[in-house]
Formats: sequence, C-alpha cells, structure tokens
Amino acid sequence: MTKTQDDVRPDLPAIEAERRRIREKHLRPSGERPASSACGLHHTALISSDVERTIEFYQGVLEFPLTELIENRDYPGSSHFFFSLGNGNLLAFFDFPGLDVGPYAEVLGGLHHVAISVEPERWRDLVARLEQTGVEHVVHSGVSVYFRDPDGARIELIADPLGEMYGNRVL
Repeated sequence: MTKTQDDVRPDLPAIEAERRRIREKHLRPSGERPASSACGLHHTALISSDVERTIEFYQGVLEFPLTELIENRDYPGSSHFFFSLGNGNLLAFFDFPGLDVGPYAEVLGGLHHVAISVEPERWRDLVARLEQTGVEHVVHSGVSVYFRDPDGARIELIADPLGEMYGNRVL
C-alpha cells in the first residue's frame, strides 16, 4: 500500500535542523562560491507520445516557438524536437514510435516538474490561455501555475525572474 501525505507526519523541527546543518556545511556565501563548471542548461528532454499534439500544446498554448525537429540519433524513427524558452534555453522532446515507454510517473530519481520563468504580464496571459483551452491547473502564491502537459509531465510557469524564488535570491 502506498503512503499518502496524510499518512505521514514528518518531524518538521528535525527536518529544519537537518536542512540548517546541510546549509551550514555546504552553502557558501555568494562572493565565496567558485564559478560553475557548466555554461548553462542546454536542454531538458521529456518524452512525447504524439509529436504534433506536443507541438500544438507547447507552441500553440504556451507560446514556446518550435526551433527544430530532427531525427533522434539514439532510436531509429524517433524524433528530437526543441522549443525556445528564451535566453538560449531549450525544452526538448523525444518520441519513441513502436516502443511502449509507459505513462509519466514520479519516481525517485525522476522528474518532479519543470519550472519555466515568464514575465508577470505574460504569466497572467498564459494562465488565461490555460483556462480558455480547458487545461486543468492550480495557481499557487499568485506567481506559480502548475499543470500537466498532454503526456502528464508536470510543468510550472513562474512569474519570478531567473535566479529568484518567491522573493528570495537563489542564484
């Protein structure tokens, strides 16, 4: 039997103490952090069960322009396609025709959600588009909207700037 959030009563003071311990051990002040070895997130790749439906959703509803559609070198007949998220960031997809990869599932080591920053005015417009197109969604804290894409992946559109989370600098 799977436990739900209601079945589990976490020890919140102990969790916060552990978070504080980890923060003190590993988190360096901004001016003391070394430069990252990475240049940026090239792309995040999700799986699509229907290329055209995915394009219609991400380009048509969310207004992320399709930038390329090529063959996926890893699986014969598979497509690899990309959407611009601005600032040189891409959201990519694979399809795997004929391969039963199963439905989206949250598992340890798996994807919980993809958070995409949008300007506050654009955020309001996109929330309205989700409503107009009948996409189930939940608005949280007045700056985040969560919903699932056509294949069940959880997406968040957040009206906070890059490097900020609910008014806190995280970068």
